[in-house]
Amino acid sequence: MFEVQSELAIFVLLMLVWTVFALYSASVFTWFVEVLVLAWRQTIAADDVAYGYDDIQVRIITIDAAGIVQSTVDAVPDGLADVRVVAEKPISVDGASVHVVPEEFTCTATHKGRALEWARREIPCDKEFVLYLDEDTLMANFEGLPEGDIVQITELPLYTGSWVTYLSEVFRIGYQREQRAFGRFRFPLYAWGGGIAIRTRLENDITWDSKTITEDTDFAWRAASATNLEFNVLDCKFRNQAPPSVMTMLKQRRRWFSGTRQDSDLLPLHYQVFLQFRLVAWGFSPLIPLITLLTFLVPGALPDLMLYRIGSLVEFATLFVVTGVGVASYRSESKLTLLAVPWTPILVVLNTAGALWGFVSPVEHFTVTTKVPLETVEKRNPAFEPGSLTDHDGRDDLPEQLDVHRLTTELRESFHIDDG
Repeated sequence: MFEVQSELAIFVLLMLVWTVFALYSASVFTWFVEVLVLAWRQTIAADDVAYGYDDIQVRIITIDAAGIVQSTVDAVPDGLADVRVVAEKPISVDGASVHVVPEEFTCTATHKGRALEWARREIPCDKEFVLYLDEDTLMANFEGLPEGDIVQITELPLYTGSWVTYLSEVFRIGYQREQRAFGRFRFPLYAWGGGIAIRTRLENDITWDSKTITEDTDFAWRAASATNLEFNVLDCKFRNQAPPSVMTMLKQRRRWFSGTRQDSDLLPLHYQVFLQFRLVAWGFSPLIPLITLLTFLVPGALPDLMLYRIGSLVEFATLFVVTGVGVASYRSESKLTLLAVPWTPILVVLNTAGALWGFVSPVEHFTVTTKVPLETVEKRNPAFEPGSLTDHDGRDDLPEQLDVHRLTTELRESFHIDDG
């Protein structure tokens, strides 16, 4: 009796182990195909533009973060004259027209989507494109826009005080390299609203009036359903803030995961299947290193797993490849990202923990990620001197000049290490 139960338990456990392994293996394979094959020569260089500043209206969405938004507006290149701030509450911002969403305004969209839809209806725009920025996005290397219906602009998050979240963002940027292949798909798998330009005509045709907590991806999917969407990626490397705490990051990832799953019915069936497979593989990927560790620490726990051990070690190594891609994405912009490489296993777990949380307990409400004033970022970040961020012009690059003494001091303070 007990022998039968033991054999059944081992069989069920083996099925679980191999199912997780197969899902993650397929996910890794598709990522490599996207990055190495489909993304080949798909990224548009920052200076390869078809539309200049006169063809673009900038819109920055916020609730009431006047100080954060002021820094974002200050970084907009001088030639971009049409800058609008869309706020939920009255605020004062120099260098931009501020529009406040009336409390009585209602539509199907909620939270940020509601503000986007009100702005679309009420703010006049005779430009070819609307360039949307998050309240903390610092433009960089921006000379204009290429052809396209939706132009996704690449990002490089900044260290704001939490090494864990910053290095987790480096891993995410590596994984997000696949986005450069999305122009080959009929439906881009996701979009990022921190720096995204949308052709005005398309915005008015599709609208933002949809109930969702991931507005940018939802818009892109509805646009792809209605039109022959041209989705391009422009490599400007806008800078935005890494979440200031681990819990903030987990909640952010949970919202992204939940919103993507909830909106997946906008996709054709074969895309839905592919997306759900990716989401499940991503959400449960932390089990790979845990099961691998178990099989090595307790060799007799599961029988006949030599092939699994070898395969899981290969997959484990690919995680470092993803981190390496993230580090390479920063290149001359930052040397701080090299710290991510030895921490890769932990970064993977942290990045996917929020997704697993969203899988087990989906969220249905939009929450704003806390931002840090740029002056504070300059004090905390050992790669920026006072004024290097606050005085930045979005036409220029934003490289980091690492101060090793400040770095070691910041690391000691972060991990509470005494000199003595």
